[in-house]
Amino acid sequence: MSPQKKTIRLLILEDSQNEAERLVSLFRNAGQATRVHRLTSGEDLAEALQQTWDLLINAPTSDNLDPSEATSTIRKQGKDIPVIQLIDGNDVDAITEALMLGAQAALPQHEDEWLVLVANRELANLEERRARRTAELALREAEKRCQLLLESSVDAIAYVHDGMHIYANRAYLEMFAYEDVEELEGMPMIDLIASCDQVEFKGFLKNYQSIPENSELVCKGVRADGSDFKARMSFSPATYDGEPCIQVVIRAESDSAELAKLREISSQDPVTRLHNRTHFLDLLDQAVARAVGAGQDACLAYIRVDRFASLQADIGLADSDRLLAELANQLRAHFPESAQLARFGDDAFAALLADCTAQQCEQLFNKLLQKVEGHLFEIAGRTVQTTLSIGAASLDEQTTTTRNIIDRAHRCAEELTNGNALHIYNPADELAAAAGRGDILAMVQQALEKNSFRLLFQPIISLRGDNHEHYEVLLRLLDPKGTEVPPGVFLDAAKEAGLATKIDRWVLLNSIKLLAEHRSKGHRTRLFINLSSASLNDPSLLPWLGAALKASRLPGDSLVIQIAESDAVAYLKQAKVLTQGLAGLGLRTALNQFGCTLNPLNTLKHLDAEFIKIDGSYTQDLGRQENQETLKQMLADLHAQSRQTIVPFVDSATVLAALWQAGVGYIQGHYLQGPSQSMDYNFSSDEE
Repeated sequence: MSPQKKTIRLLILEDSQNEAERLVSLFRNAGQATRVHRLTSGEDLAEALQQTWDLLINAPTSDNLDPSEATSTIRKQGKDIPVIQLIDGNDVDAITEALMLGAQAALPQHEDEWLVLVANRELANLEERRARRTAELALREAEKRCQLLLESSVDAIAYVHDGMHIYANRAYLEMFAYEDVEELEGMPMIDLIASCDQVEFKGFLKNYQSIPENSELVCKGVRADGSDFKARMSFSPATYDGEPCIQVVIRAESDSAELAKLREISSQDPVTRLHNRTHFLDLLDQAVARAVGAGQDACLAYIRVDRFASLQADIGLADSDRLLAELANQLRAHFPESAQLARFGDDAFAALLADCTAQQCEQLFNKLLQKVEGHLFEIAGRTVQTTLSIGAASLDEQTTTTRNIIDRAHRCAEELTNGNALHIYNPADELAAAAGRGDILAMVQQALEKNSFRLLFQPIISLRGDNHEHYEVLLRLLDPKGTEVPPGVFLDAAKEAGLATKIDRWVLLNSIKLLAEHRSKGHRTRLFINLSSASLNDPSLLPWLGAALKASRLPGDSLVIQIAESDAVAYLKQAKVLTQGLAGLGLRTALNQFGCTLNPLNTLKHLDAEFIKIDGSYTQDLGRQENQETLKQMLADLHAQSRQTIVPFVDSATVLAALWQAGVGYIQGHYLQGPSQSMDYNFSSDEE
């Protein structure tokens, strides 16, 4: 059930193997998957630094490599690897020296809880630094594109700081008849304002912080030759070269009547003469801001024309537009003048009513439904009848975003499958509402209640002639918009809420049902099903699973229960009992994410796992000979114990070739086939 988690790549400088394993256990018990390398010399460190690492923990002393030398080497090479230096006792001088050498933290040895907290902090900081570097690269690219857009914009745009120009684009220079931007740099903007408007301009800038964003000022601008023109100036906060400033966009008002007409057209739907969607969203943004900031309630209605597609097919496109125009007239006549009305989609209108809630507007909406239902529309000489479905939601101080309120009203309208009805959003339905807001836990609970998780199947391909069809079962959760929620996010939330065992059983039960149907068609299919750590501690799982298999009439060996290595080590006794019980039911066991401990083969002394799936980090950078040798050695050790090996994340032909040479038994990855809703991979094409 659980997907591949992010594996922390950990370096440990510690002469004692036992102490190093104890440190690794700390992270494992804290729920952190780790890939560990114990440093044994300066040459070993130099070789290790050819790869990417997330954290170095130094013992107080080491005969193999001086801890200060390890820290200095990392700093000299410019590697962003946080270093935690362990100290004997509470030696303040030693702590100070370690910090001066470049360690991120220094703390007494054997303060285990302190160490884990500090390590988590440094790992989080590392992720933020990496994300920041990525964001900075993206920002520089975005700034380049913005600069090009500014220069090519037909709008006159300038950036002003403390009343002085710091940038002006070509259109701005042309508007004020200047040749070069250097003529404007450092010039007060007020020098470009006619003397009759300078007092008003000064007052506007003085009070700018208290004026709403995108405020406009109409005044006269003065060109370099002394001539003036009427200008409409729009102001908004901005940054330029990292400094806060004001962005000024200026449009000449040479023909205000014509421009006003153009603005009206740009905000209007040409068919209905109502607001278009873009302008309505701006109005809705403002209403949301008033509701949240000033407590001014409002109501949004999403009004859908019922069965519009079939109606359009019947009367044609042109007459459909005439019908929409007639419906728009009905809306204008029905709603008060203060209502903002819009054509929101091909078959939908929207209404925004101020100073009222959806419940207070219920009678108004029901009367509209009756009016439209009883009206006979005369369209091009023929009579047309239609009805509406209305979804309504209130804007109040708890409204989070414009998108949120639209989703509520739209969802209410879409749920009216029979049409000609009203559905008002009910905030009492907390689960659905929370899921709609993106609450991960609510989505999980709703998926369990409505049986709406999605199961995907990814093939596991044999390179050695196994004639079984193997798939790993992967769990997916879709948010209300149909977008996949990252598995690590919703599974972690479920685990914290105590829902992991319920999800495990949902996956097991639905996998068994689908597998029974699939095998009835003659397939020899096995499913690998992941189990969480919570189920390792569930004594009722084995009898429940036995009953489910018996009811489905599936042979036990059609399922392989997969356990993460970190969970197996943390709950070794429970894992041993479970694997023995699974064997009693005829089921196989697989150990997943294998190879992240200092001595991974030790775990296999206690667990009878037939299949071993190597951790995905081992397939990274297989172009390097030393990485290939590391993987080959692990595979050889496992094959010597007669274990079946699986390597995941095979994403290229190069990786596949290296794995074939390494002697791996099974492979899995997007190069072969990504996760699919169907068990439809052609395994016969892989047979020799």
